[in-house]
Amino acid sequence: MKLAIISGSHRLNSQSEKVANYVKEVALSSGVASSAEIISLAGNPIPLWDEGVWANEERWQQVLLPIQTVLRNSDAIIVITPEWHGQVPSGLKNLMLLLGVQEVGHKPALIISVSGSDGGAYPVAELRMNSYKNNRICYLPEHLIIRKVNTVFNANPADNDASAQDYFHKRLVWDLSLLQAYAKGLSQVRASAEINPKDYPFGM
Repeated sequence: MKLAIISGSHRLNSQSEKVANYVKEVALSSGVASSAEIISLAGNPIPLWDEGVWANEERWQQVLLPIQTVLRNSDAIIVITPEWHGQVPSGLKNLMLLLGVQEVGHKPALIISVSGSDGGAYPVAELRMNSYKNNRICYLPEHLIIRKVNTVFNANPADNDASAQDYFHKRLVWDLSLLQAYAKGLSQVRASAEINPKDYPFGM
């Protein structure tokens, strides 16, 4: 399985990116993924959407082509989002506006939400509600909310809460195996002529 991991925080050295790096390491070391690439939104590198996207303007191609290439070559996607003021960060929402069927359509995606406290549920609901309609990304019915994220997935084991680390690691391994199973199944859906996006390019 070729895996694309979107780290949706604008912040540099964010907890979301820490989680993305940990997920990549686990996916590769467990053999679940044959390759894994991280798309980081640190520093907010993508301009806000405008009509130039439709015209394939050069300035947009320079920004989007590397991201589009990674996603088009992927079999499955992980979307990692922090919870900012109870919401998905604007840069991640903007990216979802810019993605189409060619990049993520009918591909399985696992949502991982991170919270410094006991939150994290609202971004999951928001992504499920309004980020899939036209691009046809297929979110798994399973998701992972990493609460008190400062206490897990740290490079130095001494910085981790042992009980929480064990729980979230095992849950992540299970989620990755589930994502792999969906990737195998949905590859057949994408190969089917019945999902021709030319007939109905936009969701209802």
